[in-house]
Amino acid sequence: MAVADAFDEECDYLFKSVLIGDSGVGKSNLISRFAKDEFRLDSKPTIGVEFAYRNIKVKDKLIKAQIWDTAGQERFRAITSSYYRGALGAMLVYDITRRTSFVNIRKWLYELREFGGEDIVVILVGNKSDLGQSREVEKEEGKGFAETERLYFMETSALQNLNVEEAFLQMITEIHDIISQKSLETKMNGITLSLSGGKEIHVADEVTATKQANCCSS
Repeated sequence: MAVADAFDEECDYLFKSVLIGDSGVGKSNLISRFAKDEFRLDSKPTIGVEFAYRNIKVKDKLIKAQIWDTAGQERFRAITSSYYRGALGAMLVYDITRRTSFVNIRKWLYELREFGGEDIVVILVGNKSDLGQSREVEKEEGKGFAETERLYFMETSALQNLNVEEAFLQMITEIHDIISQKSLETKMNGITLSLSGGKEIHVADEVTATKQANCCSS
């Protein structure tokens, strides 16, 4: 897999994914690091939702990753619930220096499973691993919770750019693999997919992705 530099290429898929978790765990900086290789110490809380894009080459497919940064504050919860619709991937983010943000992961996961699709790829991310001296959540705790809930797991540092790329690419690759498998199963069942420009395709009535002409153009 590789990052695609040319934004004027025709992409094969548009994958929507969301980042969820308590306010202040570093969701916005994770996205900024992945999409633009930027980090802001003065990052302000997200209000509602913000977007970022990046083109990724996975095997022989060019994928446009559309990342939604949802607000973590409680007063925006009713607003953000609608943004799960159509998401193929999600990152559950907590701050390793704030145990409450880890405890609240159960609540976020419940909400995700209530509003998200059953095949959504979920990565549990323990962010701010550079602050090990202030750690309140051990790596083994995060890994154990992920195994119990059948989630992927990784600790990251947006500040030091540790495992940020790897976490996003794992999520995108897993989504691609599911889409490919569903597409193969559908074709084997004798169903022809319509991939006309700009149309949403439903693969096995469970996983959705977008095949759109020039969807990777800026």
